[in-house]
Amino acid sequence: MMEFLKPYILSFIPLFVAVDAIANIPVFLSLVEHASKPARKKIILDAVITATAVAVIFMFVGKWVLSLLGVTIPDFQIAGGVLLFVIAVRLLLPGAQKSILTSGHDKDLGVFPLGTPLITGPAVLATTLMIRNNYGVLVTLVAVGLNMFFVWVTLVKADKIIKVIGPSGTRAFSKIMYILLAAIAVMMIRHGITGALRL
Repeated sequence: MMEFLKPYILSFIPLFVAVDAIANIPVFLSLVEHASKPARKKIILDAVITATAVAVIFMFVGKWVLSLLGVTIPDFQIAGGVLLFVIAVRLLLPGAQKSILTSGHDKDLGVFPLGTPLITGPAVLATTLMIRNNYGVLVTLVAVGLNMFFVWVTLVKADKIIKVIGPSGTRAFSKIMYILLAAIAVMMIRHGITGALRL
């Protein structure tokens, strides 16, 4: 029985680390701070569907597309980081955070930046390809499915999970998440540049 489960366990763990669902909770809460409950539910659904679709599609066509276009994983990291940084700067500008979340942009937050690149980013794409090469399509699909289900649960229960730091602490913490979002963007760009230099 353990031998049967071993590939699934070995596939789930690295993907779980790459997705890093728990770390995305504060960023998610800061981005949906001004969104209504129905809008938040739609954002969560869009994020999970987008993240899952990107991971599954990339699992099947990733190598072929990268080879065809000459695009590398570092290229993904740099592009995703630049886009994230633009979002972070807009959120940090005075008066911008309200407009970006209430002027129709909130409906797109589930797709970007939550669905991709925060949930399914370069690390997840690279890990998905590695898992498929090592364990096959079925095991990879199961690993992706379980991880995305966990992401959905954590986002739905995000308020309860974050409550451990208290109501006022949650609000204060959500404000600094805009800076964290910018830091994540810089990290992605840095890793992309480092990876490109090694090629």
